[in-house]
Amino acid sequence: MTPRDAATAGADDSSIALDGIQRDALLPRLDAFLGAVGDPAARAPYAALRAAVARQAVPAELAGRLGAIVELALTSGHARAAHGPGAELALWSLFQKTPRGREIAASVGALNAALAPLAGRKIEAVVAAARGPGAYALTLRAEGVAATLRFAPEGVRLENLEIG
Repeated sequence: MTPRDAATAGADDSSIALDGIQRDALLPRLDAFLGAVGDPAARAPYAALRAAVARQAVPAELAGRLGAIVELALTSGHARAAHGPGAELALWSLFQKTPRGREIAASVGALNAALAPLAGRKIEAVVAAARGPGAYALTLRAEGVAATLRFAPEGVRLENLEIG
């Protein structure tokens, strides 16, 4: 049995397993979060999440909250600043196992499939535009195909595709 297997032994199959790096990077974030939340009802699910992270096995019902904490650690830059690039990569790997992480992966997969008509074509123009605070668009034109990609806090998606 590997150390990782030993750490998650007894966890049911629907739980998300964490390694030691992920646990060590998340516990201080969760402690800080719990210290800032005064309402016992609001604290309870995060206290349960903290206990699950300490056990290195987060049950499916806490996966959304885990994703939110991991996303905050990554987007704020705290993961890298406090624990280094290895922890940042470990948390990125963990984030991809959460509902939000799977949603983003699916959107990127769909975007790549939608961009397939651009493959092998000569790029004629690339134009960037702001769509609002934190939201941007990138338009690619290539031999009869134009695709506009939207980048926003909720993810990246194909905004428009013109063929012909």
